[in-house]
Amino acid sequence: MIRWEIPEPYQVVFTTRVGGVSEGPFSALNLGKATRDDPDHVDENRRRACAAVGAEAARLTLNYQHHSATVHRAEAGRTGVRGDGLWTDEPGIPMLKLAADCVPIALARTDRKPALALLHAGWRGLLEGIVEAGAATLRSAGEGSLRAIVGPAIGPCCYEVGPEVAEPFAARFGSEVLRGRNLDLWSAAERALRASGVERVERVDLCTSCNPDLFFSHRRDRGITGRQGVIGVLAA
Repeated sequence: MIRWEIPEPYQVVFTTRVGGVSEGPFSALNLGKATRDDPDHVDENRRRACAAVGAEAARLTLNYQHHSATVHRAEAGRTGVRGDGLWTDEPGIPMLKLAADCVPIALARTDRKPALALLHAGWRGLLEGIVEAGAATLRSAGEGSLRAIVGPAIGPCCYEVGPEVAEPFAARFGSEVLRGRNLDLWSAAERALRASGVERVERVDLCTSCNPDLFFSHRRDRGITGRQGVIGVLAA
């Protein structure tokens, strides 16, 4: 797992496909149940992910993701509510966002009362404004500066898009997020974060498609694949 090096009380890791119990195309740490994997395997994998941040698996919360700009307040143990962002200022509620090429993002409110938001940002979500919604939610919930990290996703090396995607991205984030026919989701996410007033932005810059030993990739694996993600909690 890839841990965000941020001071307490934040515990945030980006998972890889390493270290779980799933088999075949879902080997090994598949966190997604909307696949053909054994649900019991996914439950065990999620338990291991929760253990990595010192959280109780029974309190894990995650959304039914649908490429939106909707951010919900986390409630312990709640699953299935439609949305692509979760946030909390309560200790001990682990949140999970899933991805298999899209960008997982963690946002922390520092300096004053701690708060954490996790976002799932695909190309639709970035254009819809999921980053702006996440940052605005943390700002409206209390004072403090914002810090973020952009996790592993399909990179500009591999992500070819058509004009129906390229043109609105160039208009929204600048032509620099395009490399020929390929789209740089990492840079688009960073630009969205900085435009939202996030003072410090870190990036992992690992391509999910280029690294089959580390990551699941929906595009590379033609849809038969697992899900990694970002999991985070405010330590008690």
